[in-house]
Amino acid sequence: MKKILYTLTIATFLTFVACKETKKAEEPSKMEHVMSIHDEVMPKMGTLGKLVGQLKPMADSLGAESVEAKAMKDLQEANKSMMDWMQGFGDRFDADEIMNGKELSDEKKEWLNEEEEKVQQVKENINSSIERAEEILAKQ
Repeated sequence: MKKILYTLTIATFLTFVACKETKKAEEPSKMEHVMSIHDEVMPKMGTLGKLVGQLKPMADSLGAESVEAKAMKDLQEANKSMMDWMQGFGDRFDADEIMNGKELSDEKKEWLNEEEEKVQQVKENINSSIERAEEILAKQ
């Protein structure tokens, strides 16, 4: 009877550990989540440049206070915010931490939370500036 109870206890424990590891493997890490936000908006950087090029002649002829000039400035600031974020992120984390899931120190875990907020703001800036610029150009 003791052997059966012992065997069941071990089997239950192993099942619990296996399920926990499977669940963990399915959920992206915080680093993967942050990088997925970056990867989602990075392809839009070309769109930012294209839209700036389309708005520039209008902004130049209409002046710095025109909606076209303000939209162009928003696009440029969104571009700069992405470049600044990538620079700062690269200064805080090394390639093994970013690409290979190297364990982070407690301080770096706090930094990663900060970086998640920053990259989310970058995403919002990029998406909203593109949307505004496209609306303006659609009216032309």
